[in-house]
Amino acid sequence: MSEAKTKPTALPLETFLAGIADPERRADCAAIAALMQAASGEPAVLWGSIIGFGSYRYRYESGREGDWPLVSFAPRKGDISLYLAADYPRRAAQLARLGRHKTGKACVYIRRLADIDQGVLREMIEDSIQAHAAQRTHC
Repeated sequence: MSEAKTKPTALPLETFLAGIADPERRADCAAIAALMQAASGEPAVLWGSIIGFGSYRYRYESGREGDWPLVSFAPRKGDISLYLAADYPRRAAQLARLGRHKTGKACVYIRRLADIDQGVLREMIEDSIQAHAAQRTHC
């Protein structure tokens, strides 16, 4: 089986954030990092260009398995991608209250923090961590 390409690195969060040219985007990412760190109790770890907190072990029906952050995000060119659990009971209701966003299967895309309710985002981060708790094997 092929090995996962996205793995933890030793690059410090501050160094990564300093490379974000737009000051508003940089401040939004620092605030999201603080929310995720507070909710998870875990330090930020760079997984390539993804900023993750904690980790859990996943295994697909195909047998492929690997590690992935409990919660994470990535500042992309257009939006900030939030990587949260795809299925937990309150997700649909939370998304309805979140504010301006787009979604993928497990991703939530926001342009900037000012567009969303940060209290709802905090709830989503906490619920996502709980949803992965059963699969979690280490931090």
